[in-house]
Amino acid sequence: MLPTPAQYLLRFDDLCPTLAPDRWQRCVRLVKEFGIKPILAVIPDNQDFQLVVSKPDPDFWEKMRTMQADGATIGLHGYRHNCVSHGKSMMALHSKSEFAGVPKEIQRVWIQSGLEILRGHQLNPRVWIAPRHGFDRATLRALRKEEISVLSDGFARVPFKRGGITWIPQQLWGPVEKPGGLWTICIHSNSAKSTQIDELESFLRLHAPQFTSVDRVLQDYPCNRLGLAERTHELMAMWRARAVRARKRLAHRRK
Repeated sequence: MLPTPAQYLLRFDDLCPTLAPDRWQRCVRLVKEFGIKPILAVIPDNQDFQLVVSKPDPDFWEKMRTMQADGATIGLHGYRHNCVSHGKSMMALHSKSEFAGVPKEIQRVWIQSGLEILRGHQLNPRVWIAPRHGFDRATLRALRKEEISVLSDGFARVPFKRGGITWIPQQLWGPVEKPGGLWTICIHSNSAKSTQIDELESFLRLHAPQFTSVDRVLQDYPCNRLGLAERTHELMAMWRARAVRARKRLAHRRK
């Protein structure tokens, strides 16, 4: 049974000390104004130069702790965000990722190290968020061993179990009104245009009461294996997402 009316989660990706401060502050303002409890995808040890868009914020970790205390859920967003592996991911949206295809022993060390860094900053990571949606079954085994039982990914419309992990689907990269289901909107504040944040604000003004939290999702919705209808929906949504990305890559090459 799909939740009706639709329920939404808000997720912010690529959070690290060198994020774009002005854009991020706009996002933080919206979180506070509308009482949203977002998922914060924090990179433990960022080494992706594309995400170095400002000088390191000395107060970054304190700001993450404050948002956690206000109800945000901390997500372990990979380890260093170095997406150089060509392994096959369970979510085949990108040709390269950080984790998919990497030997299982290395994956577990990276996850252990990432958790240690975040916990060293008094953060409590409860959700796995793979850079570029890249992870495989070895990743899931490592997460289980490190007692991380939830990940944010997948194209279903309800939470579900797969590989011994609870999946909370993440299907949107901007606000879209839906009639039913659970939908996670992922915002990359570093690259979001001003108009995209404006759209998020307008959406929140209309739908803020429909936004939920990770805790409420885990409490309110049974997480089982997907039935045939929802597996079919998931597969079709995956193919649509891959087609959109393929068209964008082709258009970029033609420029």
